[in-house]
Amino acid sequence: MTHADSLAGRRILIVEDDYLIMSDLALELESQGAVVLEPCPSVRQALATITAESRIDAAVLDVNLAGEQVFPVAAALLERAIPFLFTTGYDAEALPADYAKLPRCRKPVDAATLLKTLSAMVGPRPA
Repeated sequence: MTHADSLAGRRILIVEDDYLIMSDLALELESQGAVVLEPCPSVRQALATITAESRIDAAVLDVNLAGEQVFPVAAALLERAIPFLFTTGYDAEALPADYAKLPRCRKPVDAATLLKTLSAMVGPRPA
């Protein structure tokens, strides 16, 4: 199974405050057939998007959004059972204990690792 097999048509939320990183992530995901929701550069916008969207299949969360921590977004995603991964330069020990064992891609993000991790999280496309 390729990444495109599991990511095609999947609705992915990107929460990232750096425009270039966000654009690169969006292009990588779209190249695999994913549908990238409107990128969110802040906790407020991400929470509004989570509330407004009827379907989010997975999310990519930058831990530090211009000095604001993304953990309220992580909590909202967990509440809705939406899988997500963190992108960060922080070590797992720097994350709150509730989040330290969740998937994490170190910055600078390796696209292949991100795609592999997301594919594993969402699993194969339903028949």
